[in-house]
Amino acid sequence: MPLATETPLTHRERLTRGLAHTAAGPVDVARGAAGLSGAAVRRGAVELRRLYRESQLPAHVAEAPRRHFRSWALVAAAGAAVLAGGAAVVLIRRSNRPQEASPRPPSVDAQHKV
Repeated sequence: MPLATETPLTHRERLTRGLAHTAAGPVDVARGAAGLSGAAVRRGAVELRRLYRESQLPAHVAEAPRRHFRSWALVAAAGAAVLAGGAAVVLIRRSNRPQEASPRPPSVDAQHKV
C-alpha cells in the first residue's frame, strides 16, 4: 500500500516501472501507454489552438458568413422583385379585361323613380 507522502508517478515512470516488473506490469504498461497517448493528444490540441489563434483562419471564417449572408440578401431581393412584377402583371391584365355581363337580371330597379 503506497504512503500518502509519496508523489504520484509520471506516465513515463509508470511505463518504465511496468516494463521492469513483469508480474504487475501489464496494468502499469497499459496505464503508462494511455497516459503518454493522452498527454501527446493534449499537447497536440494546445499546439493546434495556438496555431489557429495566430493564423488568419478566423478572419477567413468570419468573412465567409458575411459573403453567404450577402448572397442570400441578393436572392431575397430578386425574389421580391419577381413577386412584385408578377402582381403588377396580374393587376394590369385584370383591369384591361372587359366586364362580363351577368346572366341574371339586376336585383334592384335600374330606373329611378322621381
